[in-house]
Amino acid sequence: MLVFWKSRLVMLAVPKTGTSAYEKALGPMASMVVNDPPELKHAPVYRYNRFFRPMFEKVGGEDMELLAVIREPISWLGSWYRYRQRGFLEGKPTSTRGMSFDDFCQAYATGDRPPFANVGSQAKFVEPRPNGVAVTHLFKYENQSGLIAFLEDRLGTAIDLPRENVSPRRDTELSAETEDKLRRKCADDFDIWNRAT
Repeated sequence: MLVFWKSRLVMLAVPKTGTSAYEKALGPMASMVVNDPPELKHAPVYRYNRFFRPMFEKVGGEDMELLAVIREPISWLGSWYRYRQRGFLEGKPTSTRGMSFDDFCQAYATGDRPPFANVGSQAKFVEPRPNGVAVTHLFKYENQSGLIAFLEDRLGTAIDLPRENVSPRRDTELSAETEDKLRRKCADDFDIWNRAT
């Protein structure tokens, strides 16, 4: 999570949406960089609302706006699948080594996800709170030029984005049956991505 106090902007770190690159590029000019523990670095709207918003409002930050980036859901799952192929996870319940992307997505689309497929939901991450706290600026990961233009204008700086935390390449083909199941079971994730800029 990056906080730009003077610009009244908080960039939430939705996992697997390139936020590590933005942290590296913009961290030096941010008022606050939350990079540990992961539960706070990747604080969703509900956690921001519970922990960060009250603190900011006590010091005059009632008008903070939230920015989040959402990735096309199958691409997002592909990034998780590839990330969990890495050697340091081998032998752990969260590893996807030795399984196909199709099997990973089938497991993700079940009600009770096994540890390797328990990666959350982008729609739940950005879900508005009953008190009105919501993401003000929602960008598609695939619209990097629009996101960079917005940030350059809002922060008054040029952005040179490095490549960070890139997962290894793997086959991420899906059967038509699995894709259809994902689109049915994870409709909220596809809807929120379609509504993003």
